[in-house]
Amino acid sequence: MQRVEPMSAGALRRELSARNRWRGRIYPHEATYGAVPSVVYQEHEGGHGNFLDASYRAILAEPEWAARLRKSYCADSRVPRRWDRTRCELDCANSSDALLMNIFCYPGILSHWPLCGLLGVERGATPVFGYKPRVPLGEKLFDRTEVDMLLGSLLVEAKLTESGFQTAAIERVLRYRGLDEVFDVSELPVKNGSVQSYQLVRGVMAACHGERSFVVLCDARRVDLVEKWFQVMRAVRCCELRSRLAIVTWQEIAAVMPGPIAAFLGEKYGIVG
Repeated sequence: MQRVEPMSAGALRRELSARNRWRGRIYPHEATYGAVPSVVYQEHEGGHGNFLDASYRAILAEPEWAARLRKSYCADSRVPRRWDRTRCELDCANSSDALLMNIFCYPGILSHWPLCGLLGVERGATPVFGYKPRVPLGEKLFDRTEVDMLLGSLLVEAKLTESGFQTAAIERVLRYRGLDEVFDVSELPVKNGSVQSYQLVRGVMAACHGERSFVVLCDARRVDLVEKWFQVMRAVRCCELRSRLAIVTWQEIAAVMPGPIAAFLGEKYGIVG
């Protein structure tokens, strides 16, 4: 696999901005205001600049997948003429959800044994996007937040240019049932009364309660995200549970992809395996 140089979230956003403004020569798009414009693609003649054609057709054919395309875009206010149409999160070139769906919605990809072997999942699984694992909080209460994907018995959290894994007030995290049995709470990253990398803590708790595995997908260039994941894993008490936790880079996935996906990942994201 090609050696990669570490990048911050900001540096990776700059690279994706440049790549996708170049790609936008042939795909309808807009660019947000700002020093580092984000490219926002739009559907055109049944295709979409943010997606592989085959993946996009598969998404449109599956109602639950297609519903993800309608997730609202939080930076809509920074798009010129924002009133003339609705922009969605998966239109944005920086969207980790769009990257995830480009790969895992591609027809036949989950019968591709190198990918399934890399992730440790059975061939032929059907991905569920925006899965709610319902982690127990207390008596008859459950966490209602989403994990990016469920694939068989594997929970997946996907990242690209995000700055981190979100934070949550420590009081909220302490509500998880059995938290102190799963984690050495004193080892969790806490700053100013907030638990850092909250999404990772939630993912580990979901894996524990659901008897599943949990993997983080991120860019190999984002060593900051890799370090945050290992910081959380170090706090896990149970060795058996820790063995069900993993990190896989987009570059590792690119290395086992068929030609059309590998070429797309290289051109649009600079992800080369």
